[in-house]
Amino acid sequence: MTTHRRTVLKGLLGAGVSAVALKAPTVLAQTPVKIGLLTVKTGPLAQGGIQMEQGIVTFLKEKNYTLAGRKVDFISADTGGNPAGAKTKAQELIERDKVHVILGPLAAFELLAITDYVRDHQTPLISLAAAEDVTQRKANPFVIRPSATSAQCCHVMGDYAAKELKYKRAATISEDFAFGYEQMAGFQRVFEDNGGRVVKKLWPPLVTPDYTPYIAQIGNVDCVFNGFAGSNPVKFMRAYADLGLKGRIPLLAGWTAMDDALLRSLGDEAVGVISVAFYSADYGSESNKRFVAAMQKDYGVLPGGYSAGMYVAGQCVEAAVQKLGDAGPDGKTLAEALHQISVADTPRGPVKFDKYGNVVGDVFVRRCERKGGQLVNTVIKTYSNVSQFWTYDEKEFLANPVYSRDYPPAKYIE
Repeated sequence: MTTHRRTVLKGLLGAGVSAVALKAPTVLAQTPVKIGLLTVKTGPLAQGGIQMEQGIVTFLKEKNYTLAGRKVDFISADTGGNPAGAKTKAQELIERDKVHVILGPLAAFELLAITDYVRDHQTPLISLAAAEDVTQRKANPFVIRPSATSAQCCHVMGDYAAKELKYKRAATISEDFAFGYEQMAGFQRVFEDNGGRVVKKLWPPLVTPDYTPYIAQIGNVDCVFNGFAGSNPVKFMRAYADLGLKGRIPLLAGWTAMDDALLRSLGDEAVGVISVAFYSADYGSESNKRFVAAMQKDYGVLPGGYSAGMYVAGQCVEAAVQKLGDAGPDGKTLAEALHQISVADTPRGPVKFDKYGNVVGDVFVRRCERKGGQLVNTVIKTYSNVSQFWTYDEKEFLANPVYSRDYPPAKYIE
C-alpha cells in the first residue's frame, strides 16, 4: 500500500497539528555541520592561534551556531605549532570526531604536513596557513584559502616600495622557516623586477631571544622588510628602535608583522611602519563593522588577519552549505561547493577563488599612526583583485620553482 504525503498531511492538520510544527522537524533532522579548527595555543605562534579561535567563534555566535538551517558542532584543537601536532590533531578531527570541514592551520609547515592527509580522507580544509604550493603546483582539490599565500601581500609591498616609495636597496629579515622564505621571495621578486635590489637577507630562528646580532648586520639600505609572526614582531621592533635604526632606516612589514591585533602590544616603535595585509580593521564593509564591534565587546581586542581569516572561513562554509541545499555536507561535494562560491560582503571585502582554490581579493597598504592615543593602521592604498600570481603569467609562474630561501636567487647580496 502506498501512503501519499498529502493524505498524511491532511490527517495531521485535521488532528490539530499546525503546518509550522510539521515543518520544524525537517530542519532539526538535517545533518549538523561539524567544523574542526586546527590552531595554536602554546609557543611563539600562540597569540595568532588564539585570535583564530576568537574569529570563528565570533562568526558562529553571530549565526547562533546555525548555518543555512543546519546546526553547527564546533571542535577546537591545539596543534602545539608543529607539524607532528598538526598531523595528530587532523587525524583526531577526521577519524574520531568525523568533522565535515577543517579550518586552519596557522603555520605553513603545519599545512604542508597535513595536505596529503586531508586529500586522502576527502575532507575539505579552509586554510589560514599560507604555504604557496598547496594552491599552485601541487594544488589540492580539498583545500581553499580565503586569506592569502605567503607572497600574495608581499608582491604588493615589493611593488609599492619600488614604485611609490622609490626605494632602491632593501634588506629582508624573517624567521628561518617556510612562511618567512616565501614572504621574502615574493617581495624580492617584484621589488627587483621594478629596479630595486635586495642586498641583505637575514634568517633568525623561530625562537630567538635577542635580535641584536641580526639587526647589527643591517646598514646602507633604503628600507628593511620584515615578515615576523606571532609575538616575534613585538620583540624585533623594540630591538630595532632601541638600537637606533627606527629613525634611520624605514621599516616595512608583512601582514603578520603588523597585524591589527598586535597594536595594543606595541608602542612608538611601531609608528611610521608601513605594512601590507589582506585585512584591515578600518575597512568599511557592513560585515567588518559587525565583526570589529563583536570582537571588541567579547574579547576587548581590535581584530586582525588571524581572526578575520577565520571569520571569512566561516562565511565560506555558510555559502557552500547554502549552495548544497538539502544535500548533506559530505567531503567531496562540500569541497566542490567551496571552490565555486564567492562572498560579496566579508570583513576583508569581496572574495572569489581561482581554479586552484586560492583567494582573489583586495590587499591593503597601511601606515601605523597614533590617533587619539591609540595605534592604528591607516589604509593609504588599496590594490584590488590581487591574485596569487600577481601580474605574472600563470603558466610561466608555475613553470618556475616554488618560492624558497634560495629562489629567486639573490643576485645582489653584499
